[in-house]
Amino acid sequence: MAGMAAHAVSQPGYVTPLFRPPARAPGAQQPALYVRHQGPYRNLSVELETKTGAYWCHMKPEVRPSFTPEILADLAEMQRSLKLMFSGGAAPVQYYVLASQLPGIFNLGGDLTVLAKKIRDHDRASLVRYARACIDVLYNNHVSFNLPVVTVALVQGDALGGGFEAALSCDVIIAEKGARFGLPEVLFNLFPGMGAYSFLARRVGAARAEKLILSGRIYTAEELHEMDIVQVVAEPGMGERAARDFIERSSRRHNAQCAIFQTGRRVSPVTYEELRDVSDIWVEAALSLRENDLRKMERLTSAQNRRLSGQLASAAE
Repeated sequence: MAGMAAHAVSQPGYVTPLFRPPARAPGAQQPALYVRHQGPYRNLSVELETKTGAYWCHMKPEVRPSFTPEILADLAEMQRSLKLMFSGGAAPVQYYVLASQLPGIFNLGGDLTVLAKKIRDHDRASLVRYARACIDVLYNNHVSFNLPVVTVALVQGDALGGGFEAALSCDVIIAEKGARFGLPEVLFNLFPGMGAYSFLARRVGAARAEKLILSGRIYTAEELHEMDIVQVVAEPGMGERAARDFIERSSRRHNAQCAIFQTGRRVSPVTYEELRDVSDIWVEAALSLRENDLRKMERLTSAQNRRLSGQLASAAE
């Protein structure tokens, strides 16, 4: 935010003093100030851009590019830390941007390796805990942390299952051409139970939401833009630039934006109770899967792992 003094930030999880990125050419726009995180997050990289009030959260999974229990714990702690920044009347964040550091992958959804084991073990309690951890994070996104913050999903690769749900939980989705979205759970006889139906029904209606979920197909960013699910489509490699342009264009009407999104949540609310009840339906459906369904789930996991290995190898070349 332009009027904010460049002083050290002492909130938990942030380092001081502030520093500037490398100087730009003479006459170029003055670079923003940053606070980079060096705290306990192993699966996230976060950065506060104080000039614009943009809080960037990049997922950088240590194990799998899915919503593992570890990344869910990091996201929950990050959200608590972000809320603390508003204590004492300060409002340092105006835009929250959820993105990924992994080339070609936003997030591949539920941790199928863990889930298959819990289902085979009939471990209902663990499935419920996992589902609650997911909806806690997504509900906080959906209500903008109950703060005057606009939440933005920046999708520069595949957003599947829970990854798609995470994007849908944000106020705005910005995606690069070539980014792919899908809800593949129906392929192994399950459904996406952490908010997909609720969020899609509010955006495009229940009938279209059911069609999207039951199709099991992959959609491009351009297709979802035509459905008004994705708000901004950027050229490949230009997603971050598009997000910064969106923030710059929107900053003058930030107050109005927050009010409009808050009004939308009041008129067509997705309550925590709704997400909890749907996740309970998901737990029962998961426990009803047969061995053949679980093997399909594991084949999908193996295909995702092979693709991830190939992308990491290409990135290292």
